[in-house]
Amino acid sequence: MDIFEKERNAIIKDLKNNNYRATKFIISILIAFIIIIIIKSLFIEASLIPSSSMENTLLIGDYIIVNKAAYNISTPATIPLTNIAIPRFRLFNIAKPKRNDVIVFKFPGYQWELSSLENIYFVKRIIGLPGDTVQIIKGDVYINNRIIKQPKKALISKATAQSELPDNRIFPEGEKWNRDNYGPIIVPFKGLKVNISYKNISEWKIVIDREFNTNAVSDEGTFISINGIPMRSYTFKRNYYFVLGDNREYSIDSRYWGFVPDNFIIGKAAFIYWSQNNSSFLKHPLDFIRLNRILNTIY
Repeated sequence: MDIFEKERNAIIKDLKNNNYRATKFIISILIAFIIIIIIKSLFIEASLIPSSSMENTLLIGDYIIVNKAAYNISTPATIPLTNIAIPRFRLFNIAKPKRNDVIVFKFPGYQWELSSLENIYFVKRIIGLPGDTVQIIKGDVYINNRIIKQPKKALISKATAQSELPDNRIFPEGEKWNRDNYGPIIVPFKGLKVNISYKNISEWKIVIDREFNTNAVSDEGTFISINGIPMRSYTFKRNYYFVLGDNREYSIDSRYWGFVPDNFIIGKAAFIYWSQNNSSFLKHPLDFIRLNRILNTIY
């Protein structure tokens, strides 16, 4: 074998090695990418706090990690790498949400909407569990006739919690309640049977409609009907939760649009992984990054 053939064989071998290394690198990248998608789809999610509704527990500019496996393992709520919503199926349960958990959930829609027109997520605190009776009296929250403590960091002003005027934006439609004086109202649970009539159908109509994902309830004519069948009672198919923002004066929550169904809960807010104060960037650049908030656990 002459020197030219040896050099040719060496070049070919080197090219094969380079191709092998390149292929191996690409496969490694693809595997890592798939693992990241699986982890993001099933176990964790990152979210930005855009409003003041959870102050001072969470501030505008906080970036949080959501533990999607805190309560159950479910299929993704959206197509990976997109914001396109898809049906979400629960694979198996791990734990039940607890009172005072800060959760991330899909917004179910305003009280007049069958479902939200936008695929958006809210962050709020669970106040009422399935079966609880919730009432707010002059800003104080009562669960099953017992007052509950306010969250430690909650920004709640009692000075404005004296309004007696009804608010027509409040859920459910027709009740003469407001944000500071609300209820009593029972949080539905799976298996709860309620009598329905013309006197109380406004309280339950949108909740029942959402269970069927259609305008199932009709209160026209002699009887209340569900999917065309006259009904005097209804048994709920899901568990629900009543949520509030920690900054209740500036929070649009269950008081305004109703209950969160259990299948809409994405996960539990775990910790703050980054925090920035955009409003201070020009005036006080050194205060732009809130170092004291990074890696704080969310309670």
